[in-house]
Amino acid sequence: MLPILEGLLPGLESVSPLGPSAYLWLLAVPLLPLAAWMLQVTIGRFLPRQGDWMPTGAMGLSAVIAIVHLIKVLAHWDADFLLASAQDGYGWRFFFTAEFPAAIAGFKAGILYDNLSAILLAMVALVSFLVHLFSIGYMQGDSRYNIFFSNLPFFTFAMLALVLSDNLLFFFVFWELMGLCSYLLIGHLAQDEKEPRMSAAWAALKAFMTTRVGDVCLFIGMAVFWVNFETLSFHGLYTATADHVAANGWESWMTFGGVMMFLGAVGKSAQFPLHVWLPDAMEGPTPVSAMIHAATMVAAGVYLTGRIYLLCSPEARLVVACVGAFTAIFAATIGITSFDIKKVLAYSTISQLGYMICAIGVGGVAAGLFHVITHAMFKACLFLGSGSVIHGCHHEQDMREMGGLRKKMPITYLTMLVSTLAISGVPLFAGFYSKDAIIGKALERSQESGELIWALPFWILLGAAAITAFYMFRLIFMTFHGTPRSKHAEHAHESPWTMTVPLLVLGFFAVFSGKFWLADPLHAVSGGNDPWFLQLVQDPDLERWESGHVTAAGGLGGHGALAEHHEGEVAHHEHYVGAEAHHEAMIFSVLAAGTGILLAFLFYFWKVLSAARVAASLGGIYRLVLNKYWIDELYQVVVVRGTMKFSDALFWIDRTLVDGLVHAVAGTMRRLAGLSAATDRIVVDGAVNWLGETTIAAGQATRRIQTGRIQQYAYFTFAGALALAAVVLFDLI
Repeated sequence: MLPILEGLLPGLESVSPLGPSAYLWLLAVPLLPLAAWMLQVTIGRFLPRQGDWMPTGAMGLSAVIAIVHLIKVLAHWDADFLLASAQDGYGWRFFFTAEFPAAIAGFKAGILYDNLSAILLAMVALVSFLVHLFSIGYMQGDSRYNIFFSNLPFFTFAMLALVLSDNLLFFFVFWELMGLCSYLLIGHLAQDEKEPRMSAAWAALKAFMTTRVGDVCLFIGMAVFWVNFETLSFHGLYTATADHVAANGWESWMTFGGVMMFLGAVGKSAQFPLHVWLPDAMEGPTPVSAMIHAATMVAAGVYLTGRIYLLCSPEARLVVACVGAFTAIFAATIGITSFDIKKVLAYSTISQLGYMICAIGVGGVAAGLFHVITHAMFKACLFLGSGSVIHGCHHEQDMREMGGLRKKMPITYLTMLVSTLAISGVPLFAGFYSKDAIIGKALERSQESGELIWALPFWILLGAAAITAFYMFRLIFMTFHGTPRSKHAEHAHESPWTMTVPLLVLGFFAVFSGKFWLADPLHAVSGGNDPWFLQLVQDPDLERWESGHVTAAGGLGGHGALAEHHEGEVAHHEHYVGAEAHHEAMIFSVLAAGTGILLAFLFYFWKVLSAARVAASLGGIYRLVLNKYWIDELYQVVVVRGTMKFSDALFWIDRTLVDGLVHAVAGTMRRLAGLSAATDRIVVDGAVNWLGETTIAAGQATRRIQTGRIQQYAYFTFAGALALAAVVLFDLI
């Protein structure tokens, strides 16, 4: 049994049951935006300001409820806020009848409110509320304003319900609802009455179709585990996996199922090679981009990866780590060459998601999910800040047409600057703590294994950190510093309070959200050794997994069951290795961030170096990165044109072979029918006609006897009588 199973599973199974009233409060978190959506769809357009205050207010209430419950969890005010309701009677049966009152195993919809869902729920609700508030100012004048405020709360509802789902089946339902909402919101401007944008329609279709690939894989992975364990409940799957691994070890079908479910996250979280939809999703309004990149779609993929970590074999985890690490460096290099401010942030998101996925793959589940929280804060601030810039520059998005906005938009500049410091991993800002935890865990995993394949993630993530710091400060310098390079920049202005207040709140969290964990027993910066999202409950009656068997154990303190499980020198050695790896990684991380920032100063602030000369000297390499490695073109040739060619081939087969066979059969049958018709006409009808004609002829000949003359009839009678008499006499003789 792997130590991670021994450490994480007790935390998942040891939490205490919720009371009915607490579940009602938790249900209110997703149901409030759902109710707002229903009202907005039906009567929103008739309300003052087209009802924008209704979903915004509902999201504000949801955020307050989620944050209050999170505070209670973190402060240990009440340990009754942690357990899947479906296991304790609070749930809704699915697939049942009067004859079979019990729901099919695992198909009982319940609320999973453990430590992980508590923090995710609060983050999603808060960021979504701020995006709603920002949208009031940003979307003013939009021809489909009411429709936008109808789709936005439903998008949030799907994510909130997904976070609370205790079952993969219902998780998948809300997962698909988010896909639908992303399609509607990305394509929002395609039906704009003033200036419809077909590019938005294509971007929405691209996002929908690309993520469907991952969704199909996720469904296959769910089916694999359902067939073998007959449950889709998270708790049921964790327990069944632990028992199965203890008895049989990891089997190939578990690797296959784990990888297939992870591919669902690859689609939703835009990991290579299914990353192509996310940059094009920038065709949607900027608040939608902030929602997708910070609180909903992409976060859902990482959340799924964290939830299924215990179901993944070591081989599946290696796949997760490699995909995440490659995506991190791959997307970061593209961010260097992008000039659209939203596209830079889009590739930044893909890269940061690679960090989170890689962290989970190397065993740093806590570090990866910690980065989900900090990233949501500073990335939402960056996207909303870019929206503020675009709004202030009259919808100009090219950074080459900006410059000099620092004094014209001071609040936007300040909040984007602190968020840039956070994403770059500068010490004392939120991103430093979570990113440092990820890099530290990657180094620790490398040192523990001693294998080259596990050393690559550390160095790749380190290189991506330097590149991230470079292109993010490139964005700051090109956008806010220097002199205005266009009329739009010259006449730029600060955004209204509905847009700047969310920026200030998110900017605050971009600075301090990472520090909240330092004075807490969560040990978020430990690189995942103490899974902070599972270590909040202290229960003296806790049962602990030990070598695949459940035995009585002491309490699970906030300082981590994983360290307590190992005794003596082993535990001390692992703690020492983890601490040393973390300290080394912190030094490397700071150096990487400093290098990237220094290069950005040299190229774009002091302009000692020329970016144009470097680009010219790189030649084909620069053009390769500028054109995003031709991945979209490769998909166009291989997937789109390949599909078209395949369709043409199928059409040819259908027209030539299938239709040809059908036509040949039809011709043969037509000839057989002709032969049958001739046989019927000549033989059957001929015989019938001959008989009829013969009968008619006989009748014609016979009817001449019928003359109507009585004398003739008497003559014939007399003659007949004579003939009869002659015959009789002849016989007598």
